[in-house]
Amino acid sequence: MAVAETAGLAPVLAFALVGALGVGSQWLAWRMRMPSIVLMLLAGLIVGPMLGILNPAEQFGDMLGPVIAIAVAIILFEGGMTLNFQSLRDAATGVKRLVILGAPLGWLASALTLHYVAGLSWATSAVFGGIMIVTGPTVIAPLLRQAKLQKRPAALLQWEAIVNDPVGALAAVLAFQVVIVIETASSAGGAAQELAVGIGVATLLGIAGGWGIARAFRLAYVPEYMKVPVLFVVLLAVFALSDFVLHESGLLAVTIMGIWIANAHLPSYTELRRFKEHATVLLVSGVFILLAANMSWAALRSLDITALLFVLAVIFIARPLPVLAALAFSDVPWRERLLVAFTGPRGVVLVAVAGLFGERLVEIGITDAASIAPLAFALVAATVVLHGFTLTPLARLLALTASANPGVIILGGSRWSVALAEALKKMDLQVIIADPNHAHLRGARDAGVQTFFGDLLSKAAEERLDLVAYDTLICATDNDAYNTLVATDLAPEFGRENVYQMKRVREASSRHALPATLGGQAIGGGKTYSEANALISDGWEFRVTSLSEEFTLDMWRDKNPDAIPVAELEKGGEPRFLGPDLGPKNTSGVELLSLTPPKPMQRES
Repeated sequence: MAVAETAGLAPVLAFALVGALGVGSQWLAWRMRMPSIVLMLLAGLIVGPMLGILNPAEQFGDMLGPVIAIAVAIILFEGGMTLNFQSLRDAATGVKRLVILGAPLGWLASALTLHYVAGLSWATSAVFGGIMIVTGPTVIAPLLRQAKLQKRPAALLQWEAIVNDPVGALAAVLAFQVVIVIETASSAGGAAQELAVGIGVATLLGIAGGWGIARAFRLAYVPEYMKVPVLFVVLLAVFALSDFVLHESGLLAVTIMGIWIANAHLPSYTELRRFKEHATVLLVSGVFILLAANMSWAALRSLDITALLFVLAVIFIARPLPVLAALAFSDVPWRERLLVAFTGPRGVVLVAVAGLFGERLVEIGITDAASIAPLAFALVAATVVLHGFTLTPLARLLALTASANPGVIILGGSRWSVALAEALKKMDLQVIIADPNHAHLRGARDAGVQTFFGDLLSKAAEERLDLVAYDTLICATDNDAYNTLVATDLAPEFGRENVYQMKRVREASSRHALPATLGGQAIGGGKTYSEANALISDGWEFRVTSLSEEFTLDMWRDKNPDAIPVAELEKGGEPRFLGPDLGPKNTSGVELLSLTPPKPMQRES
């Protein structure tokens, strides 16, 4: 009760406020097409130091540190679960160089910047410089989702962020142990032995946890409904045990555990990863709100011109030079080198670990270590805002985005699919037709439409198809069950509102009706596969009509009473496909795609 009275806001209300602000910021960022991290930092600063509504240190007390530590561990574990070695194939050389060469060079460059630009002592610079190796997977993931980079540069940034996070934390641990030896005159051999044992234990625990989970799940030792709870408990145990042996080594342990599970080829891996992604969205937003709100006005006021020069030196010198040196004479194209060199956002791990080691250095008498926390926050805020607004334009300038326009994947190589693909290409949309039957793709190849031969759910599709370049999926094979399977499986990837399929035969019957959670939205005027292709055989064709104030939607309807609206595209926007219950908007400046019967028509304008 004393905590609530002191802070002015009960802990339960504080938790609810953090959740509402975090998720609300992410939703608002999605609606406004802005970097979500920017809004989360702004929201935290407003309710924290500006308005004084939220003071995490007082409202959560001693639990704040453990809560943030566990959240960071789960975030790193989820990041490790995204690192499948097959996805590393194209970027393996670059990632190895960024970790083996880039991390030590980055540590050195960061320490020099801290000492000569920020004016910190060598002891503080060495510890903080190690932490600055990390580039923040909590920030990289939403930025990559927004920028839609090509597969290899995206893999470079993602792998570097995930792998270097525990490496940076361990570098800080190593530097801290050296400082302890110097300041307290303790045994250098003992400190080195403690560090080696901690790293070894963390590695073994991570491998053991990943191997144990994989084996238990594969042999059905754990029922399906308990897999996620068991995974969480093992994750927390591995993190806690490793951290008990050597502080911050738990980050390495959970990252290794996540990578092991990602490459164990578990049947339930997709469901586990999706749940972890949902949990990570909540945790990332919550941690950013808490860290921003926990900043004090005194710490913010301590940020002067020196802090600005430090941030600029990191962005334009300490980050690019080590990356360019590490990737020199490699097979990584120069455009990708520049993109990685000038993309180094910092995130949760930097702020959390920096604050912890800053307090510990102050405790042993190194007073300038009190500057670590505000400098870390300034670096995170500056890089998040900068890269949040510049990554997409920079990627476009270097021609490293997956596609300038949103793409459409059409599953099934029928005549209806080919005709639709040709019409979408006229609307300047990237289109690909996929089909597991090679013969079905003959018409698409003859029409010059890009094709993929194989199952859209196969590993070959995952490796060869850059799904980031496509925003919409249309399932239109002659197999209703396969359409439903693919639409259901890929709905979380594309978003359920962007997945469509042909009307199923007999779906109106109660015996064959499926729940709303299965399949995609209706398309093609509510026609089945046979009905839609019969129209094409009868001479119906897809036409693109530009609507304007001179030629409105009502005028188009008068001239084409039997035509079936299929999609509409606003200039510079994404296509909006239309089902039988969703008609086009009565607006000008829209291109309308329709399936039109074979009759003489005047030229439309």
